[in-house]
This record gives sequence, structure tokens and C-alpha cells, in this order.
Amino acid sequence: MDADILMFLQDMVRNPVLTPVFTIITVLGNGGVLWVLVSLALLIPKKTRMTGVTGILALLLSLLINNIILKNLVARTRPYEVVEGLIPLISRPGDFSFPSGHTASSFAAAWVLFRRFPRQFGIPALVTAGLIGLSRLYLGVHYPTDVLFGVISGIGSGCIALMLMKGAIDK
Repeated sequence: MDADILMFLQDMVRNPVLTPVFTIITVLGNGGVLWVLVSLALLIPKKTRMTGVTGILALLLSLLINNIILKNLVARTRPYEVVEGLIPLISRPGDFSFPSGHTASSFAAAWVLFRRFPRQFGIPALVTAGLIGLSRLYLGVHYPTDVLFGVISGIGSGCIALMLMKGAIDK
């Protein structure tokens, strides 16, 4: 089913308008850059400082759980190496496929923002995280299950960070 979804996206959804859009969106998730910058910016005002610290903690947890432990433990081959006819639209990542680190880090930080800020900020953060995950499928570098688990583990990382920082945030 993973392969069928990727081939459907390639054959029926990819087009000259969406490709540059999704290419830019995926760059926002490279190394969690968007979320690192947001978290660092939140460190500046005293009122949002603990949320910034929590966002950084969520990103570090996601990095440890997903990119350091799970990717190497599962060692899943990228879909373009297995799915016949699938053409990646960006340079081929050098690490394993499962789980999607872009998606996991995006949801880790976005979940913290969603839980700590009013909905007018939290919901766009989750939508952005979702678009970053979708971009990985559109561009042909992850399986849908990689992205789905990235969502789950990212939200889990955000929840753990929020729990660890609860006492400090509530002050």
C-alpha cells in the first residue's frame, strides 16, 4: 500500500506548480531549521522563554529517538531504491527512511507550540508540520508509514518535553 500511495502521488498529483512549492516546504524541515529558529526566537522575550526551551528539548528528544536510535535500528531502505519507477525530486538523502526525521522534528516543535499558545498560532504550526510531512511523500523520499510514525513520535517527543518542563513552565 505504501508503494501504491507514492506512485499515485507521482502519477496523479505531481505537477510543475506544486513541485517547487513542496521543494521549498521540505527545506523548512531540513535539520529542523524552521523549528530551531522559532524556538530560539521564543527564548528572547521572557514571557515565551520557557516555551522556547521546551521546543528545543522536544527537538533534541526527536533527534535522539528518531534520527539516532530508530533510523539505525530499523534501517529501512528509501522508497526510491525499492519502488520500481519512483523518481525522487530532490537529492537522495544519505540516511535510512524510517521514521521521517523532517516530520518528527516538525511535529515535536509544533505540538509544543500548539499546547502552549493560542490556537491562532498553534494550529498553523501543526498545519506547517503536516505540509512538511506531506512534502516528503510528494518528493518521493519517504514511505507514508515513515511519515505517519514521524507524526506519532514527534507528538510523543513534544508531550515528553512538555511533561519534563511542566514545573518550570507553570512558574
